[in-house]
Amino acid sequence: IRTQQELLPCQSLPKKILFQLLGLSIATLSTVTHYGLHFTLMSDISMESNSYRVIHHAAFYFGICLSMTLILAALLSSAATVRESQCLTAMGFFCFALAFCGLIPAACWRYTHSMEVEDSMMDVYDFVYEEVRRNTSNFRRHELTAIHEAFQCCGKHSPFGDTANVDLKTCPSGQVHDAGQDCLREIQDFLKKHMDFISMLLGITIGFMVYGMILTSFFWFSIHFSSNLDRKGKYILR
Repeated sequence: IRTQQELLPCQSLPKKILFQLLGLSIATLSTVTHYGLHFTLMSDISMESNSYRVIHHAAFYFGICLSMTLILAALLSSAATVRESQCLTAMGFFCFALAFCGLIPAACWRYTHSMEVEDSMMDVYDFVYEEVRRNTSNFRRHELTAIHEAFQCCGKHSPFGDTANVDLKTCPSGQVHDAGQDCLREIQDFLKKHMDFISMLLGITIGFMVYGMILTSFFWFSIHFSSNLDRKGKYILR
């Protein structure tokens, strides 16, 4: 006959899977951000003095570490539920708390330094564009063409002179240069959409971290005080 203790892992399994899926989502977003065409292109072109490359790598490693912490917390919580182990429950709580402590500064940084990311990416484009406009490097012309193809845009409004010659040589075929095609605006819009998605995922993750800490602390205290929460009863045949 099935015991009441056997029912708890089955009831809590969807919650543990949810935490694992959340960790996988963060890992996927971090990988896309690091290896996506738009981001890798700008990172490879960026100069040593530009902060974009540092931000690009830091965001990837932070996301991977966070996703691994979430998955580990979910696995520890599942094992603690099955074994009713105070040690495993405490370790699960520690992982949730560690992820929470990392998420709060990340969320604050996203809102206080979002313009830094945007400016550093646009600085990369400005530098390459002006190098091509001054005809100082054929290699830069290939980089500018790659940026135009990636973002599907064409040139920018420059106060330093006519840019029609640059746009003609580097814009995708059939692309018409007008105000709506300004590459600086396209980079801004692309980055805004990506950062909005990151903000949404950060908010959801913070909420689940609070939920995970409350759940694991409640479970730890229930084990510590040997509370009967319909988990330890047994059916006995006489």
